Amino acid sequence: MDNKITHPYRPEGELMHRAENRINLSSADSLRRCMRAGTVLEAPAVSANTDLALEIDLGASMRGIIPKEEAVLLAEGEKFKEISVIGRVGKAVAFKVIGEEAAKDGRPLFILSRRAAQLECKLNYIDCLEAGDVIDCKITHTERYGAFCDVGCGCFALLPVDRISVSRLPHPRERFASGDLIRAIIKHRDSAGRLFISRRELCGTWEENASLFSVGQTVTGIVRSVESYGAFIELTPNLAGLAEPCNDLEEGQYVAVYIKSIIPEKMKVKLVIIDKCPALSAPRPTPVFPIEEREHVSFWQYNPPSCKKSVETIFDGRP
Repeated sequence: MDNKITHPYRPEGELMHRAENRINLSSADSLRRCMRAGTVLEAPAVSANTDLALEIDLGASMRGIIPKEEAVLLAEGEKFKEISVIGRVGKAVAFKVIGEEAAKDGRPLFILSRRAAQLECKLNYIDCLEAGDVIDCKITHTERYGAFCDVGCGCFALLPVDRISVSRLPHPRERFASGDLIRAIIKHRDSAGRLFISRRELCGTWEENASLFSVGQTVTGIVRSVESYGAFIELTPNLAGLAEPCNDLEEGQYVAVYIKSIIPEKMKVKLVIIDKCPALSAPRPTPVFPIEEREHVSFWQYNPPSCKKSVETIFDGRP
């Protein structure tokens, strides 16, 4: 991931172990230089006091505090939520040094601001992103409706569940876990300026995914939907096939399937379930397609040219 990012505004947790960050946190004089330069730094939050100020681990010789009002950048009209502070305890926090005070124990006490780091990230990076830009981000947590992603310094974007892949998912946790580093595409901003992103276009077209399989092959898949006429089996994140009805199938179950036919003009893969099988001990490898390495995508078409049904995305800034 590091060799893809050319800007300094990494998701929280991705800067903390870099050499330059460790050097900047090595002494009080280093922190004072960073304060004058306005450098964005990162360190773990070890506690939140009763005033909802975050204490930051700067080492035994120094103390760092992020006051409540400096803990998060709020949009206009947005209300402060305690979880924005207490939810950072035990995790990396991006910040800028904005002041220094004399502490009672004699150690330098530095006043830090996560809000200032987020504001700089927003103005210099996030606000400059356009629909279709491919970015690196980090999964922070998932809800049924989507995955929240850190796109830099703790600034968030939402990856809706229906934009994760063409194959339907009951919940984003079926694909992601907190801390996963992914690439995604800027889809649009809403009227409040909130950022929405998409992932499915980076998971390959129907033809690219179907080319990984052959008629007569037996492979493993995951049951994604059980209907009266059959079950949809996910073969890759962007390719599912329809299997004939089978008793006692459950969503999320692994099955061995025989590939009966692959029909590009109908975008169909017909399957026969051979057997149910236990979940694999290791994650299945996810195919990587050339589009994931691009920096910008204006238009994407999933369906083959021979298929009359059109599945496409135009990145024009609209929902």
